[in-house]
Amino acid sequence: MKNLKDKKILLVICGGIAAYKSLETIRILKKNGSIIKTILTKSAKEFVTPLSITSLSQGKVYEDLFNLENESEMDHITLSRWADLILVEPTTANTISKLAKGSSEDLASTVILASNKPIFLVPAMNVRMWEHPSTKENLKILKEFSYKIIGPEIGEMACGEYGEGKMSEPIDVVKRINDFLFSLNRNNKLKALITAGPTNEYIDPVRYITNKSSGKQGYEIAKSLSRNGFQTTLISGPTNLKINDEIKLVKVETAEQMFKEIQKNLPVDVAIFSAAISDFKVSEKYDVKIKKRDKFNIQLEKNVDILNYVSNHNSMRPKLVIGFAAETNNLEENAIKKLKDKNCDMIIANDVSNKNIGFDSDNNEVTIFYRNNKKEKLLLKSKSLISEEIVERVNNQLN
Repeated sequence: MKNLKDKKILLVICGGIAAYKSLETIRILKKNGSIIKTILTKSAKEFVTPLSITSLSQGKVYEDLFNLENESEMDHITLSRWADLILVEPTTANTISKLAKGSSEDLASTVILASNKPIFLVPAMNVRMWEHPSTKENLKILKEFSYKIIGPEIGEMACGEYGEGKMSEPIDVVKRINDFLFSLNRNNKLKALITAGPTNEYIDPVRYITNKSSGKQGYEIAKSLSRNGFQTTLISGPTNLKINDEIKLVKVETAEQMFKEIQKNLPVDVAIFSAAISDFKVSEKYDVKIKKRDKFNIQLEKNVDILNYVSNHNSMRPKLVIGFAAETNNLEENAIKKLKDKNCDMIIANDVSNKNIGFDSDNNEVTIFYRNNKKEKLLLKSKSLISEEIVERVNNQLN
């Protein structure tokens, strides 16, 4: 697991019977060359000792938030910035609840809240606690905040009950982190381009043809690509959305402008076309505002087909070309036809006749169609979570 070498990992050990497994996690990480600092919560000290952790990690163990020695050596903000990633193992139901509410009552929660690094949670608790609606709701919130969840597994627990809630084995946890770092290292060398939002096709200086696209899904995909290490460029039609500074944002208005900006930003390794580009434009745009009248006819012509151009560009075709299909009927038939006609690797289709998903909604439900005739449905969830799942599949395709 060479991706762990020289990586700085901040391990947060919470109180729970599974805390003893964290010692094995430390041993595996050290064996693979990781640099470890540890935060031990107050309740965790009932299960493991600072001495046992220090002897294995050969690194500092931090305990109380207002410990003068700790704060003089490295304050909680510096500690959160020191790490390449944070691993919370085991993650108790209480910790999950505190993090979901944004609590910062001790060193562990304060550092996690102040962190701008990837955070992995490894839940471990009684099966009834795991299945409780409040735990499920808190986990949903944390996933929205881009926390990464490992496990839990199904098995026999220390309390004697059997079910889901058993902490994942340390070797599986470390492998998952290694895989993430591998993707991050690889993706840092890869370029991704994403389009989002509608386009405006002008009839005269004040009127135009457009659609209901908000751009939310495309913006969330761009954020997820960036979090996963891709050098990300977002080419956006007119929206009121904001994007992270590390993402290159190019604002356009018409399909022709979007096409020219895409050409400027090729080649890339991954191209995802979520923008709802107007299929038609006005054949002849009026230079002055058209005055009100009883009837008025305009002639439309086909707009530039950006997806078709990029997916069939022999010299600069990305390794992965993904299109979107917003449909109101015959979703599967239309998506498969688009997949083949446009020579895409994947088509992500959704039913925009449903007012609760798709256009201008915070939620989405999509079906992904693959070139190899495989398909899978991503059930209703926030566009942020849909984006994480889409980028996970992008990583799988690149692997």
